[in-house]
This record gives sequence, C-alpha cells and structure tokens, in this order.
Amino acid sequence: MNNHSGVLHNSNTGRESGEIYNGGDACQASGTSIFDPVLCELIYLWFTPYKGSYILDPFAGGSVRGIVAAYLEHNYIGIDLSENQIAANRLNAQEVLKDIQPPVWICDDSENLEHYTKDIEFDLIFSCPPYFDLEIYSDDNRDLSNMQYDKFIEKYRNIISKSIGKLKDNRFACFVVSDIRDRKGFYRNFPATTIDAFQDAGAILYNEAILVNVAGSLPIRVGKQFALYRKLGRLHQKVLIFYKGDPKTIKQEFNEIEITEIEMDEH
Repeated sequence: MNNHSGVLHNSNTGRESGEIYNGGDACQASGTSIFDPVLCELIYLWFTPYKGSYILDPFAGGSVRGIVAAYLEHNYIGIDLSENQIAANRLNAQEVLKDIQPPVWICDDSENLEHYTKDIEFDLIFSCPPYFDLEIYSDDNRDLSNMQYDKFIEKYRNIISKSIGKLKDNRFACFVVSDIRDRKGFYRNFPATTIDAFQDAGAILYNEAILVNVAGSLPIRVGKQFALYRKLGRLHQKVLIFYKGDPKTIKQEFNEIEITEIEMDEH
C-alpha cells in the first residue's frame, strides 16, 4: 500500500492548511527527504531479538529501512504501491549492499500483505506511514494520500491490524509519525489515532521518543505563516514503540544491552 511513490505532487488539501513540515520518509526517487539511517540502526539493535530477525514494513517508501536491515543481517520485507519506488529501491540496494543478501520489496497494496507472508511470523514491525494528504504520491485510488480522511483512517487501521496479526508474541512494533492539520489548520492528532489502532490490534504503547529533524530551510519557510497566523513549523516526529505480549518476558526474549558510561568533561 502506499504511500511513497516515485513522483511527489503537492497536495491541494494538505498544503491548504499551510502546514510547514520537515521529515518523514519521502521517496528517494524524488530527491526529497530520506529516512534517518541512524534511527534505523538503533531500532534494529534495540528492538530485534537476534540477527536474522524478520522485519515487516507495510509502508516501505524509500530504501533506507531495508538497506540497514540487510546490512545488519536481518530479513526485511517492505510493501509499497509504487513500481517506480520499488525499482529505485532495488537499484539503490544493489549499489550499496554489493554481495549482501538484499531486502525484499513487494509492489502491492499493503492490505494484501497476508498474501505474501503466509508462512512468516515477524520479529519486528517498523514503518513510517504516509501523513494523509500532506503530500500526494500518486493518482492511484488505492493510495492513502488520495482518500477522504475517514477512509484513510479506516484503511490505515486495517493495515496496522493485519501487520500486528503477523507479529510474533513478545515482540516490538515501531512507527515513526507526525501530526497533520485539517483544512482549517487544526491538528488531527494523528499520533493518538495511531496509538489507538495499535492498541486495538493488541500491541500496547511501551516507549515514546522524539526524533528532531534537521532544520534546513524551515526557519525561512515558516516565517510568513507564523507572522500572520501564529502557526509554528514542525521539526520533529514521534517514534512510537509498542509491545505485543507481557513486558516481563523482555529480559528472556532479548539480549541485555550493554550501556557504556560516558565520561563527562569537568571543564
């Protein structure tokens, strides 16, 4: 399903609210922002139980999450609706990974994920969903960015439910999300909607972190909207981490993380 196609189009609705935003997982084929590879590495190191873990990404977008997973010797399956994006991902992986076993990218609607994962139980769900109509990614009517908000949420919740259904017990799921505005400029509280969807599917919110994005040209772009409407630019995303199972099992299911003490400079 997606989300991130090979060509980005400005939204006539998301942009109408005047939202200025940095971040996300916009497609690499378009030359726009790329998902943070350091965040990928940390999520894989902290929240997978072992090398060779199976990772499901229902909103694949660009290649970063797949490439980092492959480099760390995990088995990654990402699903995206865009043929152009999938082709770009495969080419990028070939260039970067050389002889390393590549990730698997599937071009289809993520509501069909069970068709491709019948015999697989996953050790981690990790994705960055589309932020409704903040950017329009394709003209495909299956694309979440082309739907009315209620239909978007209905399909979004269904994909989350199916993903969690493929997650093993006593495993983590992580979504990187931001909030989005309606046409009047009010926030829709998309992170809360995401949390509700996961918890209804059986994965409970366990951790939350803030990912601060590079400012870039945001201070310049946000000037007019703040001066006229007191509307702040958005420079962060929420990293929502869920657990399916009993948290008391974590120390048995996952290796202890070595914490290195940092020596503070007294000067």
